[in-house]
Amino acid sequence: MAHGDITVNLFVWRQTGVNDKNPGIKSYPNLKINTHMSFLEMLDVLNAHIIENKDQYPEGPVAFEHDCREGICGACSLVINGRPHGPMKGTTTCQLHMRHFNEGDNIYIEPFKAQAFPVIKDLVVDRSSFDKIIQAGGYVSVNTGGAPDGNAIPVAQDISADAFDAAACIGCGACVAACPNAAAMLFTSAKVSHLAVLPQGKAEAAKRVKRMVFQMDKEGFGMCSNIGACEAECPKEISLDYIARMNREYIASTFTTTD
Repeated sequence: MAHGDITVNLFVWRQTGVNDKNPGIKSYPNLKINTHMSFLEMLDVLNAHIIENKDQYPEGPVAFEHDCREGICGACSLVINGRPHGPMKGTTTCQLHMRHFNEGDNIYIEPFKAQAFPVIKDLVVDRSSFDKIIQAGGYVSVNTGGAPDGNAIPVAQDISADAFDAAACIGCGACVAACPNAAAMLFTSAKVSHLAVLPQGKAEAAKRVKRMVFQMDKEGFGMCSNIGACEAECPKEISLDYIARMNREYIASTFTTTD
């Protein structure tokens, strides 16, 4: 691995918006960076370089999304050298560091590309389709009265652990970007599963899975063909087992009269 200062060549997707008829890759050669930087800090350096040399780069700074920069929110979604979030397993883009790259490396940076994730600008995509799936049923709405005591509803340790594993999904969209069908099954199944296994979620289980799957299809996501790229690229390593659970929940829901 490289240490200290290195020079890399960046190839970045530039697009002015959803109606841009001529988007494409723009090269930024010989960018000097430090290997202690995170990947997003490297993009900050790139933008400073573009601003300082605005005559050479009239397209202006690269738009990219971020928030917490702590691997929690999932906003930092990028495809780096063909892999969502980059080459490191179980790592978000903001937690990827430049020490994993070497002197003279060519680094290709693109947005998550899917029909349901239209590009807003450059590396920023509209992932509100995920929000719509959650709004369709990813919650508990039954009236439970006042807040119960934390131990009032006993939950077995293995069930609570299963729910926590599913709830670890940060909704970044890497599963969609990795899937050749642009399927959102891993995301949707994680959001269905973390409620389906808990007693608080049982009352609305059939209605929830029907509505969320319907909304997923409505948003234009593709179908799952069990390739497994979604699990391999998920920064939270969400299991394919949740897709199987969602399928079981969906089949069971067809035998109910719930809308």
